[in-house]
Amino acid sequence: MTPAIKVLLVDDQALLRSAFRVLVDSEPDMQVVGEAADGAQAVELARSTGADVVLMDIRMPGTDGLTATRMISADPDLAGVHVVMLTTFEVDDYVVQSLRAGASGFLGKGAEPEELLNAIRVAAGGEALLSPAATKGLIATFLAQGGGSDGEGPGAAEYSARLAALTTREREVLVLVAGGLSNDEIAERLVVSPLTVKTHVNRAMAKLGARDRAQLVVIAYESGLVRPRVE
Repeated sequence: MTPAIKVLLVDDQALLRSAFRVLVDSEPDMQVVGEAADGAQAVELARSTGADVVLMDIRMPGTDGLTATRMISADPDLAGVHVVMLTTFEVDDYVVQSLRAGASGFLGKGAEPEELLNAIRVAAGGEALLSPAATKGLIATFLAQGGGSDGEGPGAAEYSARLAALTTREREVLVLVAGGLSNDEIAERLVVSPLTVKTHVNRAMAKLGARDRAQLVVIAYESGLVRPRVE
C-alpha cells in the first residue's frame, strides 16, 4: 500500500486552514500532519513532521511564505519537501520570486477543491504546477519585473554557461517545458515516449541545478534561451 501524502498547511487564517484540513483529510491517499500560522513555524514543522507537500501562503505576518520557502529549499534535509504557494490571485507579484526560491508551483486560493487536491498529488510526484495558462501568467509577471536575476541566485551569464552542457535534445525539451507543455504533450510533439521526455527533463534539471520543473521555466527565461513574446 502506498503511504499517504503528508501535507503541511501554512496560513495565518485559522478558518482557511480548517477548511483545507477537512478537504485533505477526506482523501484516502493524503493526510494533514501539521498546521502553521507563519513561515518560521512552517520550517520547523517541515523538519519534524516529514511533510511531503507544504501548502504555503505567501503573505503572512512575521516570517512570510517567500522567506520560508527559501529556507526549506536551502536545507539539504528538506530536499524531498515540495512547496505549493497559495496566492490570492493566480498571477501574484511574488510568483516569480517564489519559483526562484524553490517553490514547485502556485495555486490560487479560489481554486476548486479538486484542483487543490490534484495540486498536492502533482507536487508530491515531483512535477510542477505550471499549466500553459499559469506559465503565460508567470511570463507576464516576469516581464513586468523587467526579467533578469533578482540577485539571489545564478544570473543570466552563469545560466548561459550551464546551458552549454545540455544536449541539443535537452535544450529542445527545455524550450517546450518553458512553453508550459506537459511531458505527454512534449512526447507527442517530438514523437518520443513520455518516459524519454522525463529522462531529458531530469537530466536538464541536474545540469542546470534546478530543484524542479518550475525552476526550469525560470532558468529558460533568465538565461535568454526563451524570449517572452509580447502580445
